[in-house]
Amino acid sequence: MPYLGGEETVRELKRALSNPNVQSEPLRYRNTVLRVVRAMSQGVNVSGLFSEMVKACATVDVVQKKLVYMFLCSYASLNPELSLLVINTLRKDCQDPNPMVRSLALRNMSNLRLPSLVEYVEQPLTAGLRDRAACVRRVAVLGWAKLYNLQPGSDIDAAVVNELYSLLRDPDPVVMVNCLRALDEILKEEGGVVINKPITHHLLNRMKECDVWGQCEVLRVLQRYRPQSDDELFDILSLLDASLVSSNPPVMAATLSLFLSLCADLPAVSQAALERVSAPLLAACGSGSREMRFTALCHIQLLMRSVPGLMGPHFKRFFCGYAEPAYIKQRKMQIMVELVNDENVSMLLDELKGYCTDVNTDTAQAAITAIGRIGCSYSDRCLEILTGLLGLKQDHITSAVVQTMRDLVWVCPQCSDTVCSALEGCEETLQDSQGRQALLWLLGVYGEGVSSAPYTLEVFIDGVKSEVSSGVKMELLTAIVRLFLTRPAETQDMLGRLLHYCIEEETDMCVRDLALLYYHLLKCGIEETRNVLQGRRSDPSLGVLIGRPADPINQWACSFNTLEPLKKGATETQTASRGSPEHEASKPKTVVDLSETLGCSHVHADPPDQHSDSTAELPATPLTLSLSPTISPEEFERMWLQCHSLPSEQDAEESKDFLQTEKEIRCSAMLQRSPQILQAAMQLVNIQTLAFTPPCTLPWRVFFYTHTAGTPASSLILGELLYAGEADHQPAAKKDDEEAERKVDEDGQVEVKVTLKQQPKDEKAVGAFLSVLGTVLHTLSTE
Repeated sequence: MPYLGGEETVRELKRALSNPNVQSEPLRYRNTVLRVVRAMSQGVNVSGLFSEMVKACATVDVVQKKLVYMFLCSYASLNPELSLLVINTLRKDCQDPNPMVRSLALRNMSNLRLPSLVEYVEQPLTAGLRDRAACVRRVAVLGWAKLYNLQPGSDIDAAVVNELYSLLRDPDPVVMVNCLRALDEILKEEGGVVINKPITHHLLNRMKECDVWGQCEVLRVLQRYRPQSDDELFDILSLLDASLVSSNPPVMAATLSLFLSLCADLPAVSQAALERVSAPLLAACGSGSREMRFTALCHIQLLMRSVPGLMGPHFKRFFCGYAEPAYIKQRKMQIMVELVNDENVSMLLDELKGYCTDVNTDTAQAAITAIGRIGCSYSDRCLEILTGLLGLKQDHITSAVVQTMRDLVWVCPQCSDTVCSALEGCEETLQDSQGRQALLWLLGVYGEGVSSAPYTLEVFIDGVKSEVSSGVKMELLTAIVRLFLTRPAETQDMLGRLLHYCIEEETDMCVRDLALLYYHLLKCGIEETRNVLQGRRSDPSLGVLIGRPADPINQWACSFNTLEPLKKGATETQTASRGSPEHEASKPKTVVDLSETLGCSHVHADPPDQHSDSTAELPATPLTLSLSPTISPEEFERMWLQCHSLPSEQDAEESKDFLQTEKEIRCSAMLQRSPQILQAAMQLVNIQTLAFTPPCTLPWRVFFYTHTAGTPASSLILGELLYAGEADHQPAAKKDDEEAERKVDEDGQVEVKVTLKQQPKDEKAVGAFLSVLGTVLHTLSTE
């Protein structure tokens, strides 16, 4: 027979199937049928043999039946008329004394997927639901699901649905699980299978009899049930306790997902469940399957969003193995960054340093990026490692290091001197466009501290005609104009040459338009150019100064045990593809715009009377807040402590050029559980949050600053929110009991102490600022 033949092969097989001598010998006949199936699997069109294969199914040989049924199910849609010929044989096989033959006939009868045959299939499937053999009932249950999937608009037979519900108590666990799947498919438009209390407890008691995937299906369906009392809830949790630490990762993940769904209103129970599954997840990270390891790592990252220190004692389990694929190494490095603390920072940095020279460039660059993220908290140690890596003179390493340094100085401006001293000579190694853009940004912003900055930029300008990246050209334009503002004598000539080329000869319109913009901007004057280009050099809000805010478990619980954690590259990643780290400069917002900014129609410039009696009397002064100039955490701490020793009274303490005041504002106690929401809301009205204590920690503090404008003189306001807990509000004498009850309401409203320090002093501006702050806190509380 010709290999992968065509028409000749089909004719030869047809002659063999029709040969009486072959049909008289069962073994030869079966081998001929096997040749037909083999040709079909190799891509040969053997649909012309359909009638001969229909005749071949009339046999007692089970193996031959399986081969013929496989062929018929593949070509039934191409031969709907001839498919009627096989129905009688299949219906006859459904009454065979052998349960294997009965289940095989039912399975293939439902796999024909022909609407014209539905009326012939219903009766055998109904009989199969009552068959004495479990294997037949399994197939019959799924057959009904296939039947309704074939005709989704048909009416649902209530008798069939009732029969399937009754089979939920079938002694065979596979039949029970198949009924759940079939009812979900049949009742899809009605929300799937209905789970009540008797069904729930029955499924929980039978779950141990199921296999791994059966248990996962049961646990998935049980998420629809809501216990009617706390006692019932904890009874269900007790039954699930053993599955929570199951050695099978799918069962453990499905159980935890059910735990989180049932305990949505019990954060303490959810937290305890997360701690219990840490051991099974760590065991899954050592699985022999790469896919299982990667999935476990992704879900560990998800859990660490709410419990950042969950895997802290086991940080060595995330060290990378030599033979592990790059995607697992990179995910492990992301987790290691989240586990850094004072005790293990040296060991983790040494481990990451070893990965920086990995043969895989993506892994090496991911390790360098991880070191840069750690540098937000441990800048000195990380800069020492990054500077040492520049000495290797390798293109991909140098590029990643320069990009990481650029991002690091944006978050930690105090590192700029060290970074500037390390940039000497690295332009010779850089080849990729992203690394060159990062270097140009550093030379433009911090060029006054790099002695060779003009000469480095001149090299780029001399080769601008051969430069293919428009991003590099645009970054070069910005860098040379910025450096011209600080070192004009050394850069005036090269700036003129670059502008002439970009305006007269450059074909890229984006580059040409940017050059024209800078040309006209320079014609307006140096001061105007400086005001536009020399803005913020850093953004302290990008760095986590005190701890890492924990997300509420409900925020990600619905995505646990799904594909969503696998799709996300990281919990927090820094963008390496941008040429400049600047964000769009925040535009000043006035008090009047607050309601539109926060998206709430009930926000007022003055806090409502029930919000804070102490602030209601403050005058509503037009006020504009701004974040510029920025204040580093070190400067904030120095100025705060400098004024800390000054005496203060209950309302205000004034000095010649300094004002300190303390007020109490009522807001929701829930704000301390989500400080990142408070930070985002304050950012909208140009109040910069510098630091906050971890959620649910007492005393809870938030430090912030802003600049006021629109008043007779601009001023700087430093502030602190302090909530010491309910115990702090309890009076020492019994006569103040009524006042203590007033300070903590039943609806969770508490009084937060606000301390403001302003320089130079402006009482009207402070009053207006307290009005803005009170409105923000009140809006978040009501939302």
